[in-house]
Amino acid sequence: MGRKDTEGALKRLDRLTQEEVRMAAAQILRLTHSVEDKINAVDDKVTGVRNKMKDVDDKMDVVLNGTPDSMATQNPILIA
Repeated sequence: MGRKDTEGALKRLDRLTQEEVRMAAAQILRLTHSVEDKINAVDDKVTGVRNKMKDVDDKMDVVLNGTPDSMATQNPILIA
């Protein structure tokens, strides 16, 4: 194997290595987007639960105080 053959083989190997690095980077980017999408879905569900808990809290305020929390008095009426 001559010098030119060796240089040619090294150049091909370098191109293949660079292509492999680009493909790995693209795969990491796809995975990152997938994780981000899943995190956003969980965040949306947590927000939904938070909103439902606020609704329950507001209903409890009406039951206990006779008014929603935003209109509650300083001295709530407690039901024993």
